[in-house]
Amino acid sequence: MSQDYSGEYDDKTASVAGQRSVALSNKLTGILSVSYADSEIRDALRLLDLKNVQNTPDLRRSLRHDLQKEVIDCNGSIVQEFGQVAEQLKRIGSTISSLNACCEDMRRQLAAARQENAPVLDEACALLAQKENVEKKKQLLDAFNKHFILPDDEIAVLTSTTEAIDAHFFAVLDRTKQIHADCQVLLGSENQRLGLELMEQSSRHLNSGYQKLFRWIQKEFKTLDLENPQINAFIRTSLRTLAERPALFENCLDSFSENRKHSLTTGFYTALTGSSANHDPTMKPIELHAHDTLRYTGDILAWAHSATVSERESLESLFISEGNDMAKGIRAGRQSEPWFAIDGESFDGRKALNDLVNRNMAGVARALRQRVEQAVQGQDDSVTVYKIANLISFYRVTVVKLLGPDSSLMETLSALEDFTMRQFEALQSDRIATVQAELTQTPADQSVPEVLDETLTQLKALMKSYESSLTPAESREEGFKPILLQTLKPVLDACDSLAKDLETPASDIFLLNCYTSARTASQAFDFTQSLIEQIDNVVESSTSNLIEYQHAFFLHVSGLHPLLTALTPLTDSDEDLSQIHQLPPFQSAALTEASQTLDDFLPSALMDALENLKQLKDTKSAGDITSEAVDRFCEDFEFVEARLAAVDEMFAAKEDGGGEMSNDNEEEEYRRGSRDRSEVQQGEEKEWVPLRSYYPRTSGEIRVLLS
Repeated sequence: MSQDYSGEYDDKTASVAGQRSVALSNKLTGILSVSYADSEIRDALRLLDLKNVQNTPDLRRSLRHDLQKEVIDCNGSIVQEFGQVAEQLKRIGSTISSLNACCEDMRRQLAAARQENAPVLDEACALLAQKENVEKKKQLLDAFNKHFILPDDEIAVLTSTTEAIDAHFFAVLDRTKQIHADCQVLLGSENQRLGLELMEQSSRHLNSGYQKLFRWIQKEFKTLDLENPQINAFIRTSLRTLAERPALFENCLDSFSENRKHSLTTGFYTALTGSSANHDPTMKPIELHAHDTLRYTGDILAWAHSATVSERESLESLFISEGNDMAKGIRAGRQSEPWFAIDGESFDGRKALNDLVNRNMAGVARALRQRVEQAVQGQDDSVTVYKIANLISFYRVTVVKLLGPDSSLMETLSALEDFTMRQFEALQSDRIATVQAELTQTPADQSVPEVLDETLTQLKALMKSYESSLTPAESREEGFKPILLQTLKPVLDACDSLAKDLETPASDIFLLNCYTSARTASQAFDFTQSLIEQIDNVVESSTSNLIEYQHAFFLHVSGLHPLLTALTPLTDSDEDLSQIHQLPPFQSAALTEASQTLDDFLPSALMDALENLKQLKDTKSAGDITSEAVDRFCEDFEFVEARLAAVDEMFAAKEDGGGEMSNDNEEEEYRRGSRDRSEVQQGEEKEWVPLRSYYPRTSGEIRVLLS
């Protein structure tokens, strides 16, 4: 029995062991079949990792129960908390119901109040709208009054004579002008009455302001010292502002010009005489040098020029500004007062400034002209008068650059220059008449007449004065021609007339002396080229005449002239050469005599020739003339020498060829006198004697002896 139970027990044990083995196998298969890429598996493993679970047999056996217990505890906590939330929601619901009831009650009360207060609210809204509209109108009115209406204190500043002219005055005046300009906008509206009234009011204020400014400027001008650098700054601003009223501005300038004219004229007479109490004692009066006309005139012109420059600089600081405000004011004034505008003419500030300076200097110009004319009239030295004319011309050119060509001072200087030149011409005419009366004969040594020396000295002074003038380079020569015609030409013409009465070479020597001196005196100046050309023509002509004279002297005194005269008509042909030995000057006796005359002439030939020109003051010219004559004489001698040599060569060639002369030829030669009668009577040909043996000198020897 016990054996049966044990057998059964063993079977059961084996059966349980088999089941466990299958379950384990299934679990292992399930575990191995699980993919670790599954998110749930990863989350479970992450939770286990967070719990720091140890891999022990007890923990593995209780892990499932622990986890289920933990889940149940969590669910219980959640249910408990949701119970509390439910309680709170119930309390909130009751509160909301109470609030709804309260709000409904309030809504009923508000509806009732609105019905009762609706008329009052509508009336309040209308009043608020009216208030806002009134405030806007008040703001507009205040802004309008502030812009278009001047307060009483500003009107007093603009019109009252007790108020000073200062920066506040000009600010108020500018504001009034702006109001007047802005009134034009009001004229474009439907109701133009306001614009017209405001424009009329602003015009009255402006006119009062300009009148006040005009009177103040006139008062300031009476005490204005232009030489004082500390000029009231408001003067400049006032003038530029007053320029907007051309009528007042012109009246102001007229008054200012009269004051300045009187002041400058007084200053001019003070500088002349030094009679003023305010005159600087260190400055000597100009009239102290009245005995020296040139210095006196120069001081007067220098003072006038200095005054003009100072006046222009002072007025420029008053009337001309960097922003050209004066021109802008004038243009604005012409627009406001178009009857003062000139058609097609634009305002030129510089021209207006020059016109004002011109008006201020008018009195000085008249006094200056009177004084200079008196000084010039009392001067009898033409050189001094001409220097004064050039001095006036210098200041005239300077004034033209300063004030323009239409100024009264420039016209005064031009008239003075013309007057001075007329005085110079009159003095020159008187002098020329005196010179022509004195210059009746040449000096005994044919030297330059004393009158011409004086004239050339005077001409040098005139040319030096003219050289320092401001005459343009292109017109210098033309401008000096009248001076040459008045000063030098009459004297040179008188010398030409005297030379015509002289014999040769005295006439040419006299002309060379005169014209060479004239060229020496004038060649240092670049504006005498035409004069030098005329002088060179006369010098060249006289030099040529003297060369011809010296050449003729050499020919005649040397005895070469008969030989040259006989040979000149002949050519180089054999026929002409064969006739040379038959000519009388080429006979043996004549040639021998000519050779002797040449030998006697040569030793002293050069000294004798220079003796002919001893009265010529320019020894270099005398040497050059003689050298040229010597060259010509040597050329003539070479010509004669060559012809004689050609004749000798021709006859020598015939003798070498065995040629003989017939008796008929001998008779012909006898008749012509070429050979001696004894030779012809012999009937035999005699030996040819070369012509050079009778006339042996060579051209080389001649050049050496005459060098």
